[in-house]
Amino acid sequence: MAEQALEGSQPVDLTKHPSGIVPTLQNIVSTVNLDCKLELKSIALQARNAEYNPKRFAAVIMRIREPKTTALIFASGKMVCTGAKSEQQSKLAARKYEPELFPGLIYRMKQPKIVLLIFVSGKIVLTGAKVRDETYTAFENIYPVLTEFRKNQQ
Repeated sequence: MAEQALEGSQPVDLTKHPSGIVPTLQNIVSTVNLDCKLELKSIALQARNAEYNPKRFAAVIMRIREPKTTALIFASGKMVCTGAKSEQQSKLAARKYEPELFPGLIYRMKQPKIVLLIFVSGKIVLTGAKVRDETYTAFENIYPVLTEFRKNQQ
């Protein structure tokens, strides 16, 4: 086993960190593309933790309390999330939306052109289909994505 130095109270693997020093992550920046245009004025008016001054900056600045992060939300649907201390925290912050605006996720699928309303209860509303098969295709498209983010059953 490689020699170990102590930094703080943690042993340091000198094969990975020959200096004996391990840099710690202080700020993770992540980007998200929501893939739809956003009405920034509406978001700012309805979210109590948001500020929007288009003359100063062309994005809604949303402060998320837990984990303590800041999201920059652009009209293009792109979002930048800053301030998280870990990648896991950053992903969690990026998925937080204001439940009092609408308690579900509105997902506009391009192919087939269907709108899905996805709720934390696990219920899904599929709307806008022209034929029944589009509904089935849309569900099969979204199902693997939803299972990836399923909360642990306890």
